[in-house]
Amino acid sequence: MAEAFRLDLTHRPRRLRRNPSVRGLVEETHLRASDLIAPLFVVEGDGPPQPIASMPGVFRLNIVDLVKECQALFDLGVPAVALFPKLDARFKDAVGSAALHEEALILRAVRAVKKAVPGMVVMTDIALDPYTTHGHDGVLTPDGRDVANDVTVEILVKMAVLHARAGVDFVAPSDMMDGRVGAIRRALDTGGFSQTAIMAYSAKYASAYYGPFRDAVGSATAAGTPPLDKRTYQLSPTNRREALVEVALDEQEGADIVMVKPAGPYLDIIREVRNASLKPVAAYQVSGEYAQVMAAAQLGWLDLERTRLESLTAIKRAGADMILTYFAKDVAAELR
Repeated sequence: MAEAFRLDLTHRPRRLRRNPSVRGLVEETHLRASDLIAPLFVVEGDGPPQPIASMPGVFRLNIVDLVKECQALFDLGVPAVALFPKLDARFKDAVGSAALHEEALILRAVRAVKKAVPGMVVMTDIALDPYTTHGHDGVLTPDGRDVANDVTVEILVKMAVLHARAGVDFVAPSDMMDGRVGAIRRALDTGGFSQTAIMAYSAKYASAYYGPFRDAVGSATAAGTPPLDKRTYQLSPTNRREALVEVALDEQEGADIVMVKPAGPYLDIIREVRNASLKPVAAYQVSGEYAQVMAAAQLGWLDLERTRLESLTAIKRAGADMILTYFAKDVAAELR
């Protein structure tokens, strides 16, 4: 029998893939439950969890159930939650005035979570889209064609102080107005909240992947309908350098963490930001990313467990220090 053909190779990279133990020794990217932030939706009342049709497995929760969910997440090693309110339409108006109510839903939710699970890091969204009838992130200009930057920032500043007073650990301005991080930082510091941190949505793109989220919070358009045109304030998906400008400005203005949103379609931006910034970098695996994985898995086209883990590992590999993801609870349980 002829001798088997053998290549004369000095380098055989497959030696480092021989078995799970070797692969573990050379693993470059590690995903942990402590890297994850769970976005959660809260509603008024004491009704049962409300399923979100476009986000299978995700629910709007009353405050009591929200607290239970936070405790379960914390027990699994997930250290942080990002809270978003779903308001009844009758509480909305053109200027989002409900955002400044002293007993707003989100403020009561924050107080309840911090009392029951004091070790949980609580982050809240600072933007007006859940509160406005038009679904934009701020107050519209008189002609209704754009968002008025400075008027909106004035409201966001007051909103951030209210959230700090309620006990949040991070306020997270997601509006993309110019100058809002600096204005919020000054207001927090002068108001006695110098320890309240800012996680800035620094590179938030005008993405088509937000549809299910708008369904979840009940902003102007739901999943499956034309998206709101937010291109005058959110970044163009065509641009990379513009993201670095926004990140640099937010750093100068006092952001403690900078964020890229969405995550999966913008891995190159996460890497650019990671290379340019010494700040911690967050990435938001948004509702549309979650929905497409879940839909394909339900049709049997993808392995859910492997796909969600791979998607999160890719975001971490790109340079994110932390990831907001609707998979947080399930992945934390799987990693455990």
